[in-house]
Amino acid sequence: MMRKPSDEPRALSTREREVLVLITEGLSYKQIGWRLHLSVKTVDTHKYKAMIKLGIENRAGLIRYAIREGLVEA
Repeated sequence: MMRKPSDEPRALSTREREVLVLITEGLSYKQIGWRLHLSVKTVDTHKYKAMIKLGIENRAGLIRYAIREGLVEA
């Protein structure tokens, strides 16, 4: 179960933002790992940490967040 988001979400790390942007581009965890020289498990961990920090429960929510915050274009 995800924790409730705080009033001020903690800032994402550079790597978490990179993973988030690549997720929004539709890349698989394997493709992201290959591009960033990470294991699939590490990619999943970065995604999970971002979700926890932001209080987001699914991949679609991450994508909406990235668009809303201007990390990617709609």
